[in-house]
Amino acid sequence: MSEEYYLTPEGAEKMREELQDMKTRQRDELAKRLRFAIQQGDLSENADYHKAKEDQGFLEGKIREYEEILAGARIIDKGNVNGMVDVGSTVTIKEGSYPEEKYYMVGPREANPREGRISHESPIGKALMGHKAGDSVTVETPGGKMQLKIISVE
Repeated sequence: MSEEYYLTPEGAEKMREELQDMKTRQRDELAKRLRFAIQQGDLSENADYHKAKEDQGFLEGKIREYEEILAGARIIDKGNVNGMVDVGSTVTIKEGSYPEEKYYMVGPREANPREGRISHESPIGKALMGHKAGDSVTVETPGGKMQLKIISVE
């Protein structure tokens, strides 16, 4: 049974494009490198050959990983918000006297807090899940406890 992965429609499309690039351009480049290294002769002492084989193994592993993720992907539907924080929600929060912050709840593969995208598996994401506007939640972070007020859920 494969794991379920949360992806935005944009994230899934980007992953499909990267997968296609790995299966075509990157595989072709590795094949050329391997052919060139094999033509050099003695493979037992050929560093180029060993590096190309290592890179090939890494690439094939990454291809399998992307295929598994896409096969088990649950595409986030932004329109399916019931007022509760869930994957796909945009949440505005406030901590004490600090300015409000807005975050888009995504799966861990697409999380990037600097871009306002937090994972539902992160400490803040876990604390916010299932709550609604007006709720206050306590978040246990590596830096200590935080008290957050949910301003809005879209």
